[in-house]
Amino acid sequence: MEVIIAALIALVIGAAVGIGGLLYRQNSQGKNRLLQAEEEARQITARADTDAQAKQRDAEAKAKTVLDEANDSSNRRRRELDKEDERLQNRREDVDKRYERLDQREQNLNKRQSALDKKQTDLSRLEEERTAELQRIAQLTQDEARAELLALTEKDARNDMARIIRQVEAEAREDADTRAREVIALAVQRLASEHVSEIAVSVISLPTDEMKGRIIGRNGRNIRAFELATGVDVVVDDTPEAITVSSFDPVRREVAKRAMAKLVVDGRIHPARIEKLVEDARAEVEQTIRQEGERAAYETGVPGLHPEIIKLLGRLKFRTSYGQNQHAHSIETAHIAGMIAAELGADVMIAKAGGLLHDLGKAIDHEVEGTHAMIGAEIAKRYGIHPKVVNAIASHHHEVEQEYVESYIVEAADAISGARPGARRESLENYVKRVRTLEEIANSFEGVDQSFALQAGREVRIIVRPDQVDDLRMEQISRDVARKIEETMQYPGQIKVQVIREKRHVEYAK
Repeated sequence: MEVIIAALIALVIGAAVGIGGLLYRQNSQGKNRLLQAEEEARQITARADTDAQAKQRDAEAKAKTVLDEANDSSNRRRRELDKEDERLQNRREDVDKRYERLDQREQNLNKRQSALDKKQTDLSRLEEERTAELQRIAQLTQDEARAELLALTEKDARNDMARIIRQVEAEAREDADTRAREVIALAVQRLASEHVSEIAVSVISLPTDEMKGRIIGRNGRNIRAFELATGVDVVVDDTPEAITVSSFDPVRREVAKRAMAKLVVDGRIHPARIEKLVEDARAEVEQTIRQEGERAAYETGVPGLHPEIIKLLGRLKFRTSYGQNQHAHSIETAHIAGMIAAELGADVMIAKAGGLLHDLGKAIDHEVEGTHAMIGAEIAKRYGIHPKVVNAIASHHHEVEQEYVESYIVEAADAISGARPGARRESLENYVKRVRTLEEIANSFEGVDQSFALQAGREVRIIVRPDQVDDLRMEQISRDVARKIEETMQYPGQIKVQVIREKRHVEYAK
């Protein structure tokens, strides 16, 4: 290609020179220049031919070099392929040899399997003969011997199991009790609350007994107007200088109490005045409810509550349970839950909110169907309370499953607040009922001879029949009784279940 290009260049140059020569020939004065140009053209053509030949030689040399390298590479590849083919051939021979050895092994294994099958048959026959001989000697069938052996093994296993269970439970109880005492003691020590007493009715003091007649009014119109306006019952009895206001709704009772006190101080008692003072008292109570709800949220450090939640918290100010004020109980539970959560590394804010709102449903449980735990959880969910707090409210009496550690903490804080000395008191009827229920639960289990409720219902002592209940069964009875008490009864604190197994033998010397 380069040679052709060089030749074309030479031809172009020659043509140019020729044209120049013709021009010079036309000019008589340029003949010498034409000759000189022709000579230069011949020299250029000669040099172009020389360069073209040199480049052609170089191209041929390069092509020869590339061809030699390609031949060498092809030869090397051919030698490698030959070696690879040789290796594959060797591997194929090795595989054939291994296959032959495997065939030989398979034949040997088949022979051994046949021998093993024969030995297994012989062993089975010998086992049957031995079993028949043992049955003849022991005069027991195989099933009878197995049953006797299982009975002995079960007895030993039950004894070992009872010992291991006692050991594990003792270790777990020791560690758990120690840690629980530390956490609970710390929480209780950091919180000191006043004792409370139950308020079933409200008593209003009168300056004189003459005021009773004015409260009743002519033909009882004043007392009827008062009861109609407040929705409570007014009891005027022989109690000197006092009347009683009774209602299931604590807010109504508080409104009636304040209105009656104002009427007694004012002295003007007639239906129109009664309605006016009742409205004033109701407004005061509503303001107190709002203030008490805000105070509870501020004191416990639970911000961002909905105004309706604040209002329901304030209503707990006038609600008691077993003589314990529920407003104070909620604040106390929130503090205890927060302390326990801090000690255990749980979410303190969730625990505080759960403790503060756990009895929220008691504010309206006389107006809405359902348990106070489920009512409170539904209200909290409706007003956007955190799901963990909702679960703590709904599960603190095990009506739903506890899903978070804060739910367990709220339940424990609730029990601590209700079980501390002086927090609650029970009526004699409830006390007797609880003691009788404890004994009935214990007596319902098979093997129980007697049961006694002790320590004001804090302990139930069970005496079992020793010929019907062994050590392992005794532990099972104690756990089953405790579980049934937890499922069927409501009580503050904990109840100790103690099972006693005693065997006596009496003889008389005559």
